[in-house]
Amino acid sequence: MIQWFPGHMNKAKREVSEKLKFIDIVFELVDARLPFSSRNPLLKQIIQNKPQVMILNKADLADSKETQKWLNYYQAQGITAVALNAKTDSAKKKILAAAEDALKAKRERDAKRGIKPRAIRAMVIGIPNVGKSTLLNRLVGKKIAQTGNKPGVTKGQQWLKVGNQLELLDTPGILWPKFEDAEVAKKLAVTGAIKDQLLHLDDLALYTLEFLTAFYPQALVERYGFTATELQLPSVEQLLFITAKRGFKDDYLRGAELLLNELRNGKLGALTFDHVEDLV
Repeated sequence: MIQWFPGHMNKAKREVSEKLKFIDIVFELVDARLPFSSRNPLLKQIIQNKPQVMILNKADLADSKETQKWLNYYQAQGITAVALNAKTDSAKKKILAAAEDALKAKRERDAKRGIKPRAIRAMVIGIPNVGKSTLLNRLVGKKIAQTGNKPGVTKGQQWLKVGNQLELLDTPGILWPKFEDAEVAKKLAVTGAIKDQLLHLDDLALYTLEFLTAFYPQALVERYGFTATELQLPSVEQLLFITAKRGFKDDYLRGAELLLNELRNGKLGALTFDHVEDLV
């Protein structure tokens, strides 16, 4: 079990709860490679019954077939869901359409009561490193939020305007106090949501190799020249093979770091670590 709940996250959780009364809808951002594991179970308590849009970000790094399964899964749960890549997609158009869909019933009730439509007030929420700052910059159309390929970049809360249609409340990434499920913790660490200093890189690399061998062996074949022989090796020997192949001799920690960096940067192809079938 991993415990990690910095003071600023505790404070953020409290502030999010307090700001909820000012917003119409919650945009929950998750990593499309981890559409279940990158959800914070505390958020359900925090957002209560507010309308919600689930945004599967980094869809370019995820297996598109698996992403579609997850979109179907969340839609079946009554949650409006959309997949995108905040860096390149027409994110604004997709998210506004999803928000209008999620708020359709509320808009109709307001119209009957004579309440004129105004800008949608939304809260953007999610765990660290799911791409919130990148998305906010894309929506606002200028670099207004700090970005970084590491958790914990956003520290405070701020309101951001998106034309006349949308007002966004940014929030810091909030991780839950402890990970009861070691599998979830490993998946989050592999994709960069938990700081590398909190776990052993070699353990994460071995976990990654076991996952890739089981679900995406072709990635190992294409990136590192694995043959049928290497695919049958234990993960420790696979890591040593990659280490030697990249010229690091027997420095397996460098090999582990290389593997994780290449996975996070999409060099191993489109991968999804969560499978809908595991929930059923």
